[in-house]
Amino acid sequence: MNIFYFYFKLGVQHILDLQGYDHILFIAAMTAVYVIGEWKHVLVLATAFTIGHTTTLALATLNLINVPTQLIEALIAFTIFLTGFFNLFKVKDDFSKKMQIIKYFVALFFGLIHGLGFSNYLKYLLGEEMSIVKPLFAFNLGLEIGQIVIISAVLFLSFLLINKAKVKRREWNLVISGAAMGIALMLLIDRLTLMF
Repeated sequence: MNIFYFYFKLGVQHILDLQGYDHILFIAAMTAVYVIGEWKHVLVLATAFTIGHTTTLALATLNLINVPTQLIEALIAFTIFLTGFFNLFKVKDDFSKKMQIIKYFVALFFGLIHGLGFSNYLKYLLGEEMSIVKPLFAFNLGLEIGQIVIISAVLFLSFLLINKAKVKRREWNLVISGAAMGIALMLLIDRLTLMF
């Protein structure tokens, strides 16, 4: 099998895997405050997340960082909770340059954390490769495509509910963000219990 395709497919599967739904939940929560006409803002955040994800995957694969898996899993749940929590305080049309830069760096930082969650398995796979550049690029390109699929689905659903079913945008945000916070809190408690 072509190495690029193998890792690309692995990246898509990683983000869309229903068993690892925490990534889907994070992207859905990140997208909840946006509507379809604001898709560019979400894609910028998703790309920042991917850059962070790529960075820690590369560092972990090169054995430059090593963080206990249980701690990372708890932190991933915490990033989902925080994303939903911050959504509750979204100010309408907060697209100032300063706010977008802050959101960009938060998404980048959260991507660093999420990247560590898959690093051990990917390190095992990449350990057999002569160079990690091509496989890592392919994996993260697949990750980005998978995120675009999730973002598109959430934005399309919000379009149907807000524009066609006349659900208020604030209510949509509260439902998605609240659900993300609730699930993330259960994950966090479960993962912290395993740590102690």
